[in-house]
Amino acid sequence: MATGIRNTAHAVDAAAVLRLLPSRPRILALGEPTHGEDALLAPRDTLFRQLVEEEGYRTVAIESDCLRGLAVDDHVTWGRGSLDEVMECGFSHEWFNVSAPNRELVRWMREFNEGRPLSERVRFAGIDGPLEMTGAESPRHALTALHAFLAARVDAGLLPCAAPELDRLLGADGRWSEPAAMRDPARSVGRSAEAARLRLIADDLVTLLDTQTPLLMEAAAPPELERARLYGRTATGLLRYHSRTADTSPARMTWLVALRDRMMAANLLALAERGPVLVHAHNGHLQRAQSTIRMDGRPVRWWSAGALVGARLGERYAFLATALGTLRHRGVDVPPPDTLEGILYALPGADGPRVVDARGLADALAGGTPPVPRQSPYHGYAPLDPAHLARTDGIVFVKDVPEAGRAHT
Repeated sequence: MATGIRNTAHAVDAAAVLRLLPSRPRILALGEPTHGEDALLAPRDTLFRQLVEEEGYRTVAIESDCLRGLAVDDHVTWGRGSLDEVMECGFSHEWFNVSAPNRELVRWMREFNEGRPLSERVRFAGIDGPLEMTGAESPRHALTALHAFLAARVDAGLLPCAAPELDRLLGADGRWSEPAAMRDPARSVGRSAEAARLRLIADDLVTLLDTQTPLLMEAAAPPELERARLYGRTATGLLRYHSRTADTSPARMTWLVALRDRMMAANLLALAERGPVLVHAHNGHLQRAQSTIRMDGRPVRWWSAGALVGARLGERYAFLATALGTLRHRGVDVPPPDTLEGILYALPGADGPRVVDARGLADALAGGTPPVPRQSPYHGYAPLDPAHLARTDGIVFVKDVPEAGRAHT
């Protein structure tokens, strides 16, 4: 069995990854088991650069705010703004904008695009909504941008409201982003009369965007129309999310995590319409299996963005999970030998990152004692679930994550 497992592991490169797959996927997803560890981003960057340069992938997407990411895309595609500026304002999660590998990735994308025709440039995208586990932003940006786009191009009589009414209904942005609302539904404005009216307006604006497509394709450049659709997805998604923030039912948290991944999935599918996509996010957002997390002592289960996209794209969606051996500065020591990570940790010659054929590994383990789930002393790290092995295309295994690789403390 040891020889069979050893034969499933190879150095991380584009050729080794694509050999695992029946064909080149439209979306190739690489997950990570924890956020904020720069050492886990090195194999990502090696792989993504090769897939851009050698296989024609032209979108790099990460788990960050889709609206803030527009500034990063403007920089790498058109050279707008400085690298310092886009690193400061173009990301939503604290570990992204202070991460040296993320900075280097953005710098490399801009350098790659210099002098190339637009059709050959690599684009950047965030796939997450303007939200986090601690709260969600106001829908103002998305709603007002969509309204302004339509108001400049369609008959004013078709608009569901004028800009001043939209501003009045939105009110102060702080009402929407109130952090206490995540724990106390009564602090949310998501089911107020104004929010209900805004949901209808958002639906009308998105419908108007769809029904006026022939006109808009003549009146706007393709990137402008693409962004308008992003504004529509984000506005309706945020208003749904805020509505569920005000929910008092036992299903509240299940709805919230599911809606977040639904927004990610919608953004990924839209990006895939443009061309082949590389995406990097937490394993839990990209896996095909149902995701689980404990909140307030109870399990919450939902279908991840990867599960939703995989259901739509089939083999055109591929998922590689990243696994790690040790994360000693977080209290994660050598994995027990009867876990998946322990089996991979024991492979000879695996000191550098390796890509492992997950289904080949499952076959090599078949007939023996099944691996047991690894238990993590650090809540920010999620070990691989052995039950998900057959639904994973590959595993990128990093044996030891050094403390110096941390993006933040």
